[in-house]
Order: sequence, then structure tokens, then C-alpha cells
Amino acid sequence: MKTNPYEYEFSTIDATVPVHVSTPQNLDNFTLFDFSAKWDIVPTMLCQNHKQLIKGFYGQTTSFNKQYIKKDVLIMGENKSLNIARYIHGTMGKGTWTFYSGHDPEDYQHKVGDPPTDLNLHPNSAGYRLILNNILFPAAKKKKQKT
Repeated sequence: MKTNPYEYEFSTIDATVPVHVSTPQNLDNFTLFDFSAKWDIVPTMLCQNHKQLIKGFYGQTTSFNKQYIKKDVLIMGENKSLNIARYIHGTMGKGTWTFYSGHDPEDYQHKVGDPPTDLNLHPNSAGYRLILNNILFPAAKKKKQKT
């Protein structure tokens, strides 16, 4: 754990440096996995989107080094060529958690103090859609299945 507030990386799982610093913006994308709604209800809801290729963007944790992700964590979005995950999901106790790396899907290097992004300018943002999926996800109820 790094405690210097002027250093953006929190720990070794963060792949901001050197991965993203050396990757051109046009190649800094990630792909969502395609899940079966019949067998994988939760990841299907969390990955529901109109695009499968999502533009990358920076944040406190820009992406996750896959070598540090535990085996029971579900990777829902990754960049295979950079060996990083951008969207992960798992369980803890009786609950679940989901991490979507980065900060602002429509501002590649949004920095502290930058003006807020006008969401009205991005009504069809695939990146914001993933955020919305996570907000709406807790409201989804499983239907009791006939046995």
C-alpha cells in the first residue's frame, strides 16, 4: 500500500504505470465478455451494453494487473494484449462487489480540479452505461424459478 497522496498508484494491482503511460490512447481499449443470460444472470446485467469494445480512460486505479486478481474473481472486461482487467466482479460474505477501473469514461485523463463532464453531451456513452448498470443492478430481483 502506498501512502503518498501525490502518487496515484495505491498498490501493485494498479496498472497505470507503466502499462497505460506507454500505451497510445487509441489502443487503450477493453473488451466486455459476453455472458449467457440463462446461466450468468448477474454478469449479463452488469455487462449489458450497446458496444462490446469500450474506450479506456485513466483514474486512481486505471486498470488491474491480472497477476494480482484472485482466482475466484470474475473478469468481465479486459485488454488481453496489455494483460489487464478493467471490470471485475466477485462475492464477499452474503454480498457482491464490482470494480470498474478509471474515473471518467468520456474524459481520457480527467484530473483533480478539472471541470465536471457534461453528461448531456454523452447520452450514448458505453462507459457511462456500465456505471448505470451498477447503479440499477441492486434493484433487480431474481424470479423464483419453477422446479
